[in-house]
Order: sequence, then structure tokens, then C-alpha cells
Amino acid sequence: MWKSFLKLNILAGLCFAQFSDAQLFRTKDRMDNLEGFDNQKFSYGFFLAANNFDYKLVLDPKFGMDGQKSLVQTKSAYSFGAGLIAKFRLNDNFDLRFEPGLQFVEREMIFDTQSNDQFAGGTTANPPFTPLALTDADRLRTIKSTYVDLPLLIEIHGDRWYNSRPYAAAGVNWMMNLQSNNKSIDDNLQGVFRSTASNFAWSAEIGMQFYFGRFKLTPGFRGTFMTNSELVEDNPGTPPYWTAAMASAKTRAFMFVLKFE
Repeated sequence: MWKSFLKLNILAGLCFAQFSDAQLFRTKDRMDNLEGFDNQKFSYGFFLAANNFDYKLVLDPKFGMDGQKSLVQTKSAYSFGAGLIAKFRLNDNFDLRFEPGLQFVEREMIFDTQSNDQFAGGTTANPPFTPLALTDADRLRTIKSTYVDLPLLIEIHGDRWYNSRPYAAAGVNWMMNLQSNNKSIDDNLQGVFRSTASNFAWSAEIGMQFYFGRFKLTPGFRGTFMTNSELVEDNPGTPPYWTAAMASAKTRAFMFVLKFE
């Protein structure tokens, strides 16, 4: 097994070295690819993304914490997305990019909040409630989301070095969750986790652009961070096992994107 692993690493290294020599480092008798491509005022393309979405939680100190123990945990999952690219050239070093896409997301929340039974008699902050014996289904929420992601990015890039150039980008996003359940009259008492449909975020990205004979390939890494909480509170009268245990839940996502232009 170790020999096979070593052979695979050697093969991958040779392939990368050949690619680097052909695209980056070999300069003799080589023409630059797509020489006038970046001088276009407008250009278009598409992207594919492998992503990891999670929630950044701020817990309620009473219902979400038991001493130093956090009663709500999240579990991220890997998923995918795809979208289109529209680029507007500003000058030699700056571009304006609009990259609408769909992000398909699945996450989990685990509620270890049975200890909130101690507040069943009511406090100044919450009315009395009848305790429930939480089942495994009550403790776990699988949250599926489909985001229509509309980012507007300013890209800055370095000078082109033969068939490559580095870039960085940053901007703002509007993200519509098509599976938010925000209009559902049911809540977590009936097993329905609700979140906001309309959300705002900011994004930052870094990567490298490679020029081939017929297209430009851009691998990059992007982080997207929501500025608003996505929580929709449970209905009045629902015991404080679920949304009452959280003060806010904001999406944060990390993506590996491949762009084709």
C-alpha cells in the first residue's frame, strides 16, 4: 500500500511539473494564450463549487448553556453549487464581477436541551411550560437549504505572467433561501426548523487564473459570511428547547470554486 501511495505521489508530481513547465515556466518558443482576452469590456462564463456550510451560533446564556456546557451543536456537511459569471472590465487591474449561482446545502443541529426542564415553572423572561421527554428525533434537526446566491465582487489582479496571474476579490451577497420554511405555521414542536428567506452576506476570495488555448480556468477559495441571523423564533407556547436556546445563527461557508471563461 505504501509503495502504491508513493507511486501515485510521484506520478502526480510529474504531471504537475509537466503542466507547470508548459503553462508557467517554459518561455522559449511559446506564445501566450488568449492575449487579448482580458481587454474585453464584457466577458462571460460559468463556475462549479464544492462548499462547506456551517452555522456560527451565539447561544442564549440561560436556555443554551448549562454552566460551561453548550447545549446546541452544529454539524456541517460538504455539498456543491454552480452558477454563471458576468465580468465588466474597469481597468488593467480591476474588474467588477456578478456571479449568480445556486448553493445546495445540508446541515445538522443537535439540541441537548433537556436540562431546560428546570425552567418549567416560568421565569421573568419566559412563561411556564409543560416539560417534554425529548426523543432522538426532537434533538436532531437536519436543515436543508437551497440558496440563490447573488454576489457582486470587485476583483483586483496582478500583472499577467505568461499564462497565469494571481487575483483577489471581495464584495457583498444577497442570498435567498428557497427552503427556509419561514412562512410555515408549524415550528420545532412539529419538527419544522424555520429560518429567514432573505439574507445578506459578504465574501472574500483568492486564487490563480490560468490561460489555455480556448478558455481561462480559475481555481479559487472563497469565504462567505452572513451578517444577519437566520433564526425564526418558535411560536409562543413552544417549550424553550430549540430556537429559544440560541440568540443568533449566522451562516458561514467555505468554497473551492472552478471558473471557466
